[in-house]
Amino acid sequence: MKTKISAFVVLFLMAMGVNAQIDRSKMPEPGPAPKITLEKPGEFKLKNGIKVLVVENNKLPRVSYSLTIDNKPISEGEKAGVSSILAAMLGNGTTNIPKDEFNDEIDFLGASLGFGSQGAFASSLSKYSDRIIELMADAAINPLLTEEEFKKEKDKLLENLKAEAKSVDAVANRVGGALSYGTNHPRGEFVTEETVNNIEFADVLAFYEKYFNPNNAYIVVVGDVKMSDVKNQLKKHFGVWEKSVEIDITIPEPKANAQYTQINFVDMPNAVQSNISLTNNVDLKMKDEDYHKVLIANKILGGGFGSYLNMNLREEHGYTYGARSSVGTSRWNASRFTAGAAVRNAVTDSAVVETLKEINRIKTEPVDSEDLANAKAKYVGDFVLALESPQTIARYALNIKLNDLPEDFYATYLEKINAVTKDDVMNVANKYFKTENARIIVVGKGSEVLENLEKTGIPIKYYDKFANPTEKPNYEIEMPADMDAAKVLNAYISAIGGKDKLDNVNSVKMLAEAELQPGMMMELEMKKTVKNQFSQEISAMGQSVMKTVIDGDSGYMVMQGQKSDMSDEDVKKAMAESSPFPEVNYLNQGVSLDKIEDIDGEKAYKIQVDAETAAFYSVETGLKIKEEKSTPMGSQSTFYSDYKDVAGIMFPFKISQTVGPRKFDFIVKEVKVNEGVSDEDFD
Repeated sequence: MKTKISAFVVLFLMAMGVNAQIDRSKMPEPGPAPKITLEKPGEFKLKNGIKVLVVENNKLPRVSYSLTIDNKPISEGEKAGVSSILAAMLGNGTTNIPKDEFNDEIDFLGASLGFGSQGAFASSLSKYSDRIIELMADAAINPLLTEEEFKKEKDKLLENLKAEAKSVDAVANRVGGALSYGTNHPRGEFVTEETVNNIEFADVLAFYEKYFNPNNAYIVVVGDVKMSDVKNQLKKHFGVWEKSVEIDITIPEPKANAQYTQINFVDMPNAVQSNISLTNNVDLKMKDEDYHKVLIANKILGGGFGSYLNMNLREEHGYTYGARSSVGTSRWNASRFTAGAAVRNAVTDSAVVETLKEINRIKTEPVDSEDLANAKAKYVGDFVLALESPQTIARYALNIKLNDLPEDFYATYLEKINAVTKDDVMNVANKYFKTENARIIVVGKGSEVLENLEKTGIPIKYYDKFANPTEKPNYEIEMPADMDAAKVLNAYISAIGGKDKLDNVNSVKMLAEAELQPGMMMELEMKKTVKNQFSQEISAMGQSVMKTVIDGDSGYMVMQGQKSDMSDEDVKKAMAESSPFPEVNYLNQGVSLDKIEDIDGEKAYKIQVDAETAAFYSVETGLKIKEEKSTPMGSQSTFYSDYKDVAGIMFPFKISQTVGPRKFDFIVKEVKVNEGVSDEDFD
């Protein structure tokens, strides 16, 4: 089957655009929406109730099968995480085929097969279609669920939770859902170490039996197939799947929107950026009359590069790399409008004010004709392009079934998009973008952002990282009366080995590596001498990405093969850090002791090195645990941990560098003292 669009009309309009005389003094009238004809997928139903949709497409010799189990949202309560563990265990063998043999055959076929807790997806060459659907059905109906695999996946989930503990984005998502819906709602509950530790192997088996069954299942088949073959395949392999007991899932009502505009603040002392998310609950379904109007309103507000939010927060003010908004839909009255961005600490309050300003703008001012036309054109272009994919046709067909949409929903989609008016945009903005009842969830470093947030005049409520109400953080940690910068620095020098040891160091060489992305490592080589010589090179995939060299008097940088000399000012700044142990120099530079801060639960003295650089030293151990540099694009933080002895001196063997919202953990592989460095390294 094919998607049919009137190509003749499109070509004719293109030709007219080339040859006709255009009056450029006024906006051209939009042409009619392209005529969309979606051929209806083939349908049939198995005896066990599974509904099947088939989209035949013979362009490529491939086929895909997607299984969707249309359960209502499920609350996991005190065992939150059980569905995640089940999803990780499914698709790894069956009671008939051991795990390794199962995975080896998938690889041999050049196929793919993956499972979630409420479905599965498989694809392969069409000549292997019978075998891949057989493997998929066997894994769904006879999964190999063992206690050994359960323990392994449970441990993985616990490790992931530990890794996310310091993630600002993870905390923002968790708190946002909990405060919007309530922790007793499926969309508001979250997984914790406590809930995972509550899960037993029997709970996973029970969840599978209760919810992973054909009762509410759909299978969508797309590709180089024939309806008759698909019927035979699915009857043979999925027809034997027995129905389970019907479960009546009761979904609690989500929490009401806030009574008034308020900031819900979560303190994250390790945050180098603030995560801002203005949000309110909405009741919007795809079949609602407002649906297409909301799509356009959101596109103009924050749905693309040229949107109100992005042009303000990114382009005009430079607060962020990107600002966005979104409006969700749900059949179960559980969706949200959100608008926000990750912004520099110093502009957190300004970003909140500007976000409110742009949302109120679309609610009170008619949108510009050009903005409206551009939003429509973007939807038309994306829609027509998406129709090239058979998977799109299949997804649309399933959407019609799941969302109780009229049969012509997608055939008339562009007509409804193009029919949206300026009044429509303003009306739905006022209906769904509830700034007067919004929570502005801010997750950030309170010691740097709270004072200015309070100046906005917006009431602030405080929460911990698990959405529990808490008191306003107290950042005034009492400083010992006799403490000064020199004592802090001398304590550090003593902690790493003492001045006598450091005086015998002429050079230091360090090798470290970090994961740039899965499977790709980034290598760091750094060399320093007491003669103000410094060299640092970062490489990836065997290629030098960036290199900095200072010979004691001048310096240069090389980025992707392009060499540029450093200015005298840049050389001067770099030389201040070029010593193997800069703290020895700090003692003679007039640095100042600022205050005591909490750094990830550890109290640390903050030494202000210069206007741009601050260093933090543990009150308990004396060791340096963090360095922070201010740049025009925001603050950059480096964390030091896992100190080990090399030649009688303690060096950090884990150096974590933040770059925007990302964090790279460099694991030190080698440190050499007074060897492996020569003057030629700084030529």
